[in-house]
Amino acid sequence: MTDWKGPLGEAFERAITYLDGLPERRVGPRATAAELHQALGGALPRQPTDPQEVIAQLAKGVEDGLLPSGSGRFFGFVFGGATPAALGADWLTTVWDQNAGLYAASPAAAVVEEVAASWLVELFGLPSGTSVGFVTGAQMANFTGLAAARHAVLRQQGWDVERDGLIGAPPIRVLAGAERHDTVDRALRFLGLGTSCIVPIDVDDQGRMRVDALAAALQTDGPTIVCAQVGNVNTGAIDPIAEICDRAHAVGAWVHVDGAFGLWATVSPKLKPLLKGIEQADSWATDAHKWLNVPYDSGLVLCAHPEAHRAAMSVRASYLIHDEHGERDALEFNPEFSRRARGFAVYAAIRALGRDGIAEIVERCHLMARRFAETLAANGVAVLNDVVLNQVLVRFDDDDERTRAVVRAVQQEGTCWMSGTSWQGRAAMRISVSNWTTNEDDVDRSAAAVLAVAQGLG
Repeated sequence: MTDWKGPLGEAFERAITYLDGLPERRVGPRATAAELHQALGGALPRQPTDPQEVIAQLAKGVEDGLLPSGSGRFFGFVFGGATPAALGADWLTTVWDQNAGLYAASPAAAVVEEVAASWLVELFGLPSGTSVGFVTGAQMANFTGLAAARHAVLRQQGWDVERDGLIGAPPIRVLAGAERHDTVDRALRFLGLGTSCIVPIDVDDQGRMRVDALAAALQTDGPTIVCAQVGNVNTGAIDPIAEICDRAHAVGAWVHVDGAFGLWATVSPKLKPLLKGIEQADSWATDAHKWLNVPYDSGLVLCAHPEAHRAAMSVRASYLIHDEHGERDALEFNPEFSRRARGFAVYAAIRALGRDGIAEIVERCHLMARRFAETLAANGVAVLNDVVLNQVLVRFDDDDERTRAVVRAVQQEGTCWMSGTSWQGRAAMRISVSNWTTNEDDVDRSAAAVLAVAQGLG
């Protein structure tokens, strides 16, 4: 009989120890790459090793190289953590090992995704009938949404891009803010459109697209996609979506929204007004592994035009079994064939938190970001942005090298972890508050550590 209890029991005990230790754990890796290679490397094993021993050795070997991004004092990038229900569902997802590409391969995965999809559409306040694809992250969500857009705007010109490709097709223009996220550019490369199709639209001092600049760019004819943004990765700024949609739709353009984290603000009654008009867009990209706090990887693409979504993604083959009753085949909504059943963790997270619980996480992160900014500003640190969501940009003594030095020193000190960035040509520390556990004590301890480190550098 196969011994499951040994390796899984070992994994469980080490997982609980890790999670229990997160609140007081040093926030940062403790080992160099060379030390990790020494602990984990070696010759290719020739003989089998006991599975429980393998798990124990793996856990011990990686321990000092982990970046504890699930900590309430981790503010680097825009990473969420994992709520208990989402983590438990993710463990079961691995145990069940379902291939979620087809209904026939896993009826349970298909139905759970369909239920979770309907909840997501309602949470975000999007049009009834909006289709949803479960992908790896915002990169593939942007890719998929823009693939649907490519299909639609070329179909308007009488061109079937799925059949005929792009050679000879009418050229597509993509109007996107000058402060767009790089995943948009990368998606356009993947789609064969190239980055030269991008027409950068001027933005204001917070990174919001200027509607007057967009209006001027829309005066040129031809198939057009407008990429808007809710949640600038540096400032958290939100484009004026209602005005963008009005202008774009008046000339037949498709509006795609990159809302990797910002789309979740629609769940908050306090923050939703910032996203006025979001339901008017044609497609949306977001991450569940950010503000919903499910484990990596979990991205979402939503499309108000399911026929365009399916046309861009669907596939037929003689050996595939498509349900005769029209049940959901996930491969019609994402670019993968075989794929992990990501819907289980999303379903569990939404069910455990409910609308109110999700709103509470979003609003608390917003309040904690404001607390961070107010504390640092009161102590002479320059805050570069309006804190509209969960992003805080700060700069020390208006000096690039000093700012970078503070970022490095804070990461080495270990109380908290922030990343560095560049904003409008100047170095900055970027503080992203996205974790469901972050509270006032986390922020106060972290702000004090940042100030102490900065003072200690002289």
